[in-house]
Amino acid sequence: MPNINLSLPEVQIREIRINSITGYQGDAKELAEMSYCGLKDKGRSFSQCLGCATSKAACMTILIQDGAVISHGPVGCASCLHDFAFTYRVNSPLRGVEHPTPRHIFSTNLKEKDTVYGGNIKLANTIREVYDRTRANAIFVLTTCAAGIIGDDVESICNEAEEELGIPVVAIFCEGFRSKVWTTGFDAAYHGIARKLIQKPRERRHDMVNVINFWGSDVFTEWFAPFGVKPNYITPYSTVNRLRYASEAAATVQVCSTLGSYLGAVLEQDFGVPEIPAAPPYGIAQTDRWFRALGKVLGKEEVAEKIIAEKKKKYLPKIEALREKLSGKTAYVTAGAAHGHALLNVLEELGLKAVGAAIFHHDPVYDSGRRENDQLSQHVTDYGNVPNFNVCSKQEFELVNALNRIRPDVLLARHGGMTLWGAKLGIPSLLIGDEHYSMGYEGLVNYGERLLETIENDEFVKNLEKHAVNPYTEWWLEQPPYYFLKGGAGK
Repeated sequence: MPNINLSLPEVQIREIRINSITGYQGDAKELAEMSYCGLKDKGRSFSQCLGCATSKAACMTILIQDGAVISHGPVGCASCLHDFAFTYRVNSPLRGVEHPTPRHIFSTNLKEKDTVYGGNIKLANTIREVYDRTRANAIFVLTTCAAGIIGDDVESICNEAEEELGIPVVAIFCEGFRSKVWTTGFDAAYHGIARKLIQKPRERRHDMVNVINFWGSDVFTEWFAPFGVKPNYITPYSTVNRLRYASEAAATVQVCSTLGSYLGAVLEQDFGVPEIPAAPPYGIAQTDRWFRALGKVLGKEEVAEKIIAEKKKKYLPKIEALREKLSGKTAYVTAGAAHGHALLNVLEELGLKAVGAAIFHHDPVYDSGRRENDQLSQHVTDYGNVPNFNVCSKQEFELVNALNRIRPDVLLARHGGMTLWGAKLGIPSLLIGDEHYSMGYEGLVNYGERLLETIENDEFVKNLEKHAVNPYTEWWLEQPPYYFLKGGAGK
């Protein structure tokens, strides 16, 4: 396990900590093998876009029920954060939040003068005003590129405000330029939470398991009930107090290894909460491993075997019926790293052939250091290779090029805005924002039914293809997708 140092205010970026990359073109098997023997990143001579770590830190802090968030930078850097207020309101019924409160999102609104003379005083005054307005139980300060460039002493200001106000004031260093791997923003948020919120356990609770997740539906309450435990969801819809005592849980699981890699390791290394040695439960083979690993950590292996048997008896006939209808179809996946690998598992279990993937980054190893958590390697072992495997940091011009060449029967996407490109090419496209929707045995049935519906109802995208304008030139569509990668075909 990498050495995680919570005494430092800033998290170590993924490129340095676990050698994450954003540029690769080949196949899944080669990438999985290279991950353990000197994987090197490929740079791009042209890049269309890049995600920002600030938004990733924001989504893990804005959705804490009784917290407030300050974006320390120009007001434009906070312009997309209102999306999470919408997410909080829409998904709160899935978590049993009957009366969702307004989200508390603020900006210090740094201007040109502040970039010359510094924004320290402005930040200190903003923290006081936010507390007076909200009486939040914790305030999270997210740094932006402007704050990082001018060198504001955000850590000291937050510490002084914390002493003055008597609540945690957490500095989260997530400037967009800090890392090419924007999921470092998750790590930055969790680093700040672990430093300032999570406390040493008063006692070990054997009735609680941490679930590091986004904001999907609650499937874990039902799954955990036979084990005699309840989920402690981190961080969406959590409270400051529940985060404070996450250190007392019997174990930690996660729905996405990309998301939870850092916090899972921190909870184990610094607070003694074991992270279960298994990738998240997507696909039959991995769901079997996941339940068995959970049962072993909880000391209830016989319960795990009973759950597996009962659920297979109930769902395997339905899965087999869907396989018969979907067998022979081809699919392409575009998503973040671990969830993209999870969707590849789902496809193969349902009888579809994964003919390619555009994955936004790649973690050769997760912070736990355990190979059991490596979902891509598990996929290759369980289902075989995936050709046309592209690590592309959300470079849409590469995605369009690949889709135009491969022409799968269906495109699966995890992030909004990506299905547009499949639809423009006449490819039925499916976007499901609930990452829990495809988990477990029942998740295969859920996803299979939606896939079947999407493929069979293709009239709209076929008509759209006839009228849509593709912004990319014929010249680009004739080039290999890796044309702009260093060492690729054009270099």
